[in-house]
Amino acid sequence: MQYLSLNNVVTTYILNPMKTLTLHTDSPALQLKSLIILSILFIALTAPLHSPAAPAEALSKLDFREVVRKSKEKVFPAVVYVKCVRKSLERGKKQSKQVSGSGVLISANGELLTNWHVVEKASEIRCLLYDGQAYYAETIGTDKDLDVALLQLKMPKDAKPLPHANLGFSSKLVEGDFVMAMGAPWGLTRSVSIGIISCTGRFLDGNSEYSLWLQTDAAISPGNSGGPLINTLGQVVGINTRGAIYGGDLGFAVPSDTIKEILPRLRQLGDIDWSWTGLKLQAIRDFNRNVYFEDKKGVIVASTEQSSPARLSGVMDSDRIIRVNGKQLNGFTEENLPDIRRFLALLPFDKPAKFDLLRNGTKVAIDITPRKKGSVEGKEIDCPRWDLTVKAINQFDNRDLYFHRKKGVFIFGIKYPGNASSARFNSNDIILEIDGKKVVTLEDIQRLHKRTVENVASKPRILFKILRNGMMKQFVLDFSHNYERE
Repeated sequence: MQYLSLNNVVTTYILNPMKTLTLHTDSPALQLKSLIILSILFIALTAPLHSPAAPAEALSKLDFREVVRKSKEKVFPAVVYVKCVRKSLERGKKQSKQVSGSGVLISANGELLTNWHVVEKASEIRCLLYDGQAYYAETIGTDKDLDVALLQLKMPKDAKPLPHANLGFSSKLVEGDFVMAMGAPWGLTRSVSIGIISCTGRFLDGNSEYSLWLQTDAAISPGNSGGPLINTLGQVVGINTRGAIYGGDLGFAVPSDTIKEILPRLRQLGDIDWSWTGLKLQAIRDFNRNVYFEDKKGVIVASTEQSSPARLSGVMDSDRIIRVNGKQLNGFTEENLPDIRRFLALLPFDKPAKFDLLRNGTKVAIDITPRKKGSVEGKEIDCPRWDLTVKAINQFDNRDLYFHRKKGVFIFGIKYPGNASSARFNSNDIILEIDGKKVVTLEDIQRLHKRTVENVASKPRILFKILRNGMMKQFVLDFSHNYERE
């Protein structure tokens, strides 16, 4: 009986792919090995061209222009030009200005992804579609921390289904993969730029609270914000968010995997409803601060915020968090921190979570009950005739002011020229009293503003007691002059 070696099996199959190969062997083991080789070769030779196992000669026949064209055609009809009328109080009075950005449709019924900063404080949102149709849109959910917003087009009931894009897997990207950035740069309605993924997990200190960024050299200019970053399969792998105004080779997008994780919460709750523990985390290998801790497990507690659930539960600086509710944490480098923060922020609030810590080599178990994080920015109102705007102090948005006063209001904007500027008020002055009445909330300001303006003829001057850089000061506001009439 003739026996075939494995090399003969491979050679025979490659040189004669259409020939039926008969295994003349009495050895079951050799026969099994031959069948395995045949199966592997069949899969390799018939795999799709984009498979890593595809033969080099087949890959060389790919026309890259065709790949780009097909992937672009899958998403381009779903790209939306977004134009908003935004309320602004930064200059000391209520103003309206137009801003524009981009978005991408993710459902046939008009669901639209964009950036939070595109629709921030928008009183009107209009969207221009690929075929020239225009619709107003309403905000379904937003999150400032991730800079993501979900909109819904206000479509008639008999409207036809819209073209939309599919969210892909950003976790499958590798550096060097080709991507395209779509949107409306500089308000030019619709545009495409091409480049590669420069980094799949870019950590930006101060801008990576809950997610790393996709970095690309595809041009992301002002106006591209909210548009899709797509791969060569025509899938959305990110939402364009940040870019370099000059140079155009440094752009950043929110990864699609992060968006898919929080999208159901935006739909159901209108926001992500983050939990807050007050933990400040530090990587085990902190290169930037030149601080290195022993071992590779867990994440270091750099500090805890005042009156936070973590501090009240007894967590101390330099504790090492090993597990939370049984889940192992890995904070070896700073690139690991956003995933850990997102995991902690998605814990149910008002429900104890078990933290397993190491403190000076000793195991410690502590229960922390996160609380709802709530708004990360205070509300604003304008005060005509006083010629200033005020804003509520928020512990996440105004940390310096929050240090001095946990609850209160501060001067947000000052009109020039105006009565507030003439009285030498400054932005970030914390208002303690007005005309002898204590001020704690925006409602207090509104009530006092209404009363004093109504009585301007008999009492055109009032005393403000403020806190400036921790020092108490008093100023007299003379609002007898009406700058709005000039």
